[in-house]
This record gives sequence, C-alpha cells and structure tokens, in this order.
Amino acid sequence: MKITILTMFPDSFSSISSFPVIKRAMDRGLLELAIKDIKDYGGGSFRHIDDSPCGGGVGMILRIDTLMRALSDSVTPSSHTVLLSPKGSVYNQKKAREFASLSDLVLVSGHYEGVDRRFEDHVDEMISIGDYILTGGELPAFVIVDSISRLLKGTIREGATEDESHENGLLEYPQYTKPVDWNGEKVPEILLSGNHKAIDEWRETQALLDTKRLRPDLFEKHVLTERERRLLEKAGELSS
Repeated sequence: MKITILTMFPDSFSSISSFPVIKRAMDRGLLELAIKDIKDYGGGSFRHIDDSPCGGGVGMILRIDTLMRALSDSVTPSSHTVLLSPKGSVYNQKKAREFASLSDLVLVSGHYEGVDRRFEDHVDEMISIGDYILTGGELPAFVIVDSISRLLKGTIREGATEDESHENGLLEYPQYTKPVDWNGEKVPEILLSGNHKAIDEWRETQALLDTKRLRPDLFEKHVLTERERRLLEKAGELSS
C-alpha cells in the first residue's frame, strides 16, 4: 500500500518511519510513504500557497490552485483522496480497516484558517479525528498512518487485532499481567484457572460491562447478540 501525505510542514514527518509498527510495515514492503511539500506547488516567485479570505476576515486560506497542483501531481487512477479537516466525518476503526484495504491513499493536511471551499469538491472524502480544532492536519495524518499500518496483513501477528477495542463495536476486555498480587490488588482468579472456556466467557462479559460503563454511547449503538444478552443477564446487568 502507498500513502502520500501533502503537507506544508514535511519536516514534521521526519520521525514517522521510526515508529515501530510503521517501520516494520515499511521494512517488510507492506507500506510505502511519500511526503510532499505543498509549498513546492505555490505560484509565482514567492510560491504563494495561501491568501486572505474573500469578503474579509481573519487568517489565511489555502489556495485551490496550489492545492490542485499538489493533488494532481500525487494521484493515480486508483488513488483515494482525503482532506483532513474538522468538517469531516469522525475517524473510527471501521474507516481504518476500509483505508487499509486500499492500494493508494492520498492525505491532504489542511492548515491555517482552512482551505478554499472549492477544493473540497475535488477529494473523495473529508476526515476528522475528533470534534476539536488542531493547528493542521499533520497529527491526524500520523494517527491514520499508524492505525492503517497495524492492520496491513503481515505487520503484526495474525489475529492480534481481532479482540481490540472498537473492532466489534465494543471496548476490549481488561488485560492483566504479573505480578499476580500487587499491594493487595489481585489478578482475577478466573484468569489463572486454566479454564479457557470460562476465561473467554469472562472476557466477553467484561468487554460488554466496560463498554456500558465507560462508553455508553457505543453500548447504545451496539446490537446485542443472543449470547451477549445471556452473558449480561448472568451478570445481572440485563433483565430477562
């Protein structure tokens, strides 16, 4: 898979290949990263990339002509183009898996006050990583690259991502390790029992309970299976 990032600050990605999972994906030939400087596509001798907003206002707006030159030089017929913007759909694990299935992804990092509205019509979609404002799209690009890298087959051990939070609409079950007893805080006995069927049931139940307690918004959206209903009833969290 190839990911191209269009940014005004290419130096901010100088360490991206040092992140272990991303580096592993690149070293194994599963991921190719291309970082392009939007400033290289600025017009005129001063390489203008932004200008004041039409109609007045504060801040500077990234110009459509500059952005289109950068985009046109970066896409192929198979490219999926994404503008990173607070106006976009909120990124989630489902979208990460969708992106990981692509062969060519182009991420455009917005910056300053925003981008010319006309540019939005020339990308396939807009993505945000949350309902808050960042200085630019560089951090969201980092987030997306990392989330995709770990999903590429061959990057990490097969099956390692299947039980993680958000993979099935629920949070991951609680995890424990040694020491078994730390200042009186003990690992649940069931996890030390060796009864794998009981452990699996406990983990499924805890994932449901944690989601209900910590992320009620996710729990409300989740359609319970018959098995999940039985587990919650057994835990006293759902009336039969």
